[in-house]
Amino acid sequence: MRRAQAGFTLIEVLVALGIVAIALVAGLQATTALTNNARRQSQVMLAQICAENEFVKVRLSRQMPGVGDSSGTCEQAGYRFDVTVSVVPTQNPSFRRVDALVAENNLPVLRLSTVVGRF
Repeated sequence: MRRAQAGFTLIEVLVALGIVAIALVAGLQATTALTNNARRQSQVMLAQICAENEFVKVRLSRQMPGVGDSSGTCEQAGYRFDVTVSVVPTQNPSFRRVDALVAENNLPVLRLSTVVGRF
């Protein structure tokens, strides 16, 4: 008389390990996506600070900004951004449009625009 042995077959164990592996890979991908999204949000927020700083410089000069482009760097929280400020005339000569393009490693992060008038 043979007694049935209790336990799992090799195939059942391998299928269970495959399911666990797929679940772990999916969790890792979700974690990576969340981490990348948080980094991107931080970059955009810091780039916005750099662009706003350029706008404040224009407003604090208390004179109409000259038409043309200028560039500089901005460091925020360990990130180094390149900021390009473009001033273009508008149809109304009392106003000028100021665009700020913020990039990191030659990749655009943020573009902001504002209008300034005569003081």
